[in-house]
Amino acid sequence: MTVTIRPLTGIPEIIAGDDLAGMLSEALSPMAPTDGDILVVTQKVVSKAEGATRPAADEAAYRQIVEEEAEAVLRRRGPLVITVTKHGFVCANAGVDRSNVDGAQVVLLPNDPDRSAHRIRLRLERDLGVTMAVIITDTFGRAWRRGLVDVAIGVSGMLPVLDLRGSTDMHGRILEVTEVAIADEIAAAAELVTGKARGIPAALVSGYSYPPGDGRATDLIRPPAEDMFR
Repeated sequence: MTVTIRPLTGIPEIIAGDDLAGMLSEALSPMAPTDGDILVVTQKVVSKAEGATRPAADEAAYRQIVEEEAEAVLRRRGPLVITVTKHGFVCANAGVDRSNVDGAQVVLLPNDPDRSAHRIRLRLERDLGVTMAVIITDTFGRAWRRGLVDVAIGVSGMLPVLDLRGSTDMHGRILEVTEVAIADEIAAAAELVTGKARGIPAALVSGYSYPPGDGRATDLIRPPAEDMFR
């Protein structure tokens, strides 16, 4: 299997009300996507297009917005809070971001990232005549490991988890617990060519055979009863 990841270039700064799906479709057209390709889109352009921004003139205003966006606060350390968002994601500062935003503004997570991914996918498939999957990503930290990676917060057209339980490994042993977060793996790989500093908000992934289906990024959230670290 050979997987290729190509950045989408030429997409301008996004503002509220922009036809983001149309812009992505136009940028994709010269790349000649084929059936089974995956479009990975960074959260910030989705949020901006949907108007998910708030004014935050100072640190106090920013902290207030974080508290309002958090469904629950799990940990606090100085100005950093680890929160549960209304979507169920566990992340820093409720996903409220103030990097690469003009003026005294902060960007919130999309209201429903799975629905946003679904709308984009339907538009791309209609315009381009191919069957695709769409992943919306954001940058999260990870418990027990340093550094940040992009993960899937919105998914459409694929199952985000590859369940290998019941299959066998190369030595014939039955796999009992193995579930692979393929949507997160694709999100992290795509970040190698996208990124805030580069101004590239999306990438086209080709060559990976994913399980199609009506999956959601919320399928990746571990139920609280199985979470050993809360």
